[in-house]
Amino acid sequence: MLRLILVDLRRHAARTGLTAVGIAVGVAIIVALLGLSKGIERSASGIIQLGGAELGMFQAGVGELTASSLPRLLVERVGEQRGVAEAAPATVATGELPGEPSFLVFGLDPAGFVLQRRVFIEGRRPRRETEAVVGAAAARELGLSVGETLDLTAGSYPIVGIYQSGVAFEDQGAVLGLETVGRMRGRENDATTIAIKLAPGARSAEVAQRLQAVFPGTFVISEPGQVERLDTNALLIRKAAVVFAGLALLVGGIVVTNTMLMAVFERRSDFALLLAIGWPRPMVARLVFAEGVLLSLVGAVLGAGLGVVAGEFIVRAVDASALVDPHYTAGTLGRAVLVALATGAVGSLYPAWWVTRLRPAEALE
Repeated sequence: MLRLILVDLRRHAARTGLTAVGIAVGVAIIVALLGLSKGIERSASGIIQLGGAELGMFQAGVGELTASSLPRLLVERVGEQRGVAEAAPATVATGELPGEPSFLVFGLDPAGFVLQRRVFIEGRRPRRETEAVVGAAAARELGLSVGETLDLTAGSYPIVGIYQSGVAFEDQGAVLGLETVGRMRGRENDATTIAIKLAPGARSAEVAQRLQAVFPGTFVISEPGQVERLDTNALLIRKAAVVFAGLALLVGGIVVTNTMLMAVFERRSDFALLLAIGWPRPMVARLVFAEGVLLSLVGAVLGAGLGVVAGEFIVRAVDASALVDPHYTAGTLGRAVLVALATGAVGSLYPAWWVTRLRPAEALE
């Protein structure tokens, strides 16, 4: 049976190729969107876990994490709450480096645990508000070193150290003083988030719930999976992936149905001959059905690879590689392949049924 399927697919190579490409485009969109959604979630988790923080406090009701704004006066009160070992403010600014709109500038307290946990591979820790330290990845990409200046839209800042945290999200940015970055954002006395280190034995979920009750209008995140409840970007992309999956199933099913009906009509005499020599009708139907599924599988494999490339291209095209790193898992690729196989199965049902109604005597006339 497999040989017969392969012979027919090769016989109509152009039609096979166009159908596979059509399915591949749908699969590629799904893979790219899911990869971007996961990448946004991972980037958001980087903000949540700055400096190894176990909780991140943000302003409730904002569309994205970096839009959060909390009064820095809350930091001391947060640190006094039961279950909290230490609290440190952090401010995040984007778009401050000319030509690099996704470059991140962190405003940190030099005495806070977020900066203290960074390992300096060159230079020293900052001592003044206007002294800059740069992540190792950013230093490599931008060709920066200790003794040079970090030229931002708000001014030039001397680089006194190069750090490495082991977290790509942090190593691709730079650090200045809290008030300096606050002025860049137009919110000198605010922070984007309050990073929280838990006391030994404290449970993150319980502490998060307690903090939200004590500080109304805040949202405390303990796990990356909670990001969608605050950051709508990841949620919208994930929803879009679901919508595209449905559209791919619908459109792909129509395309496969059309392709398989054309194949069945053109091979009426072949199928009639198979029926005449004793092939059971269900076996002939399975032949048509299997051909449609195999065609979809080819499109799925092609689309999975195309989706990975498309996700990387989108990030680079909008110059957001420092903010979002598309992440693809076996589950992501598996879901896209399942959609493609479902497309082939749905699209092959009617052609497979039609061939069982074929009358050999009439088809061989």
